[in-house]
Amino acid sequence: MAAAPPRRWGWHPLEPEWAERLVASSPVTRGDVVVDLGAGDGALTCPLARTGCRVLAVELHAGRAAALRERYAGSRVAVIQLDVVDFRWPGHPFRVVANPPYAGINALVRRLLAVHQLRSADLVVAEGTARGLLRRHPARLEPGPRMPREAFRHPPPTPARVVRIR
Repeated sequence: MAAAPPRRWGWHPLEPEWAERLVASSPVTRGDVVVDLGAGDGALTCPLARTGCRVLAVELHAGRAAALRERYAGSRVAVIQLDVVDFRWPGHPFRVVANPPYAGINALVRRLLAVHQLRSADLVVAEGTARGLLRRHPARLEPGPRMPREAFRHPPPTPARVVRIR
């Protein structure tokens, strides 16, 4: 019996213009605590930090986490090297603006919906996944803008959509 191939994670960082648009369309304001799940190289972290909020940038990849730590040393950005599935939500009000790993997005949304301290979440997900999430949680989720494959530096196989928890 052949061994299973190693699991490959897709990495689809947003182009700066699209990251700016996402942050601008979110309800984030100065002083908020905002979690950037799957922070990567900081595509969302940077415009979030410019709003004056406190950013918790969660990134599993050691090299990217180290680069973020160096880039944001002494700022209101805390970098946490951790898999998003192991991240513990803040015990006080917070928001999420993220382009998280596509794998496990359904479980991530279920976790977020169960957190009382969550004030809002804007999540970039695959278009098909967005349709399923919106069907399953119509009272809690709303559709945000579509994002074409060109919105990403490493384009995903399909377009994406922002799903919002309000």
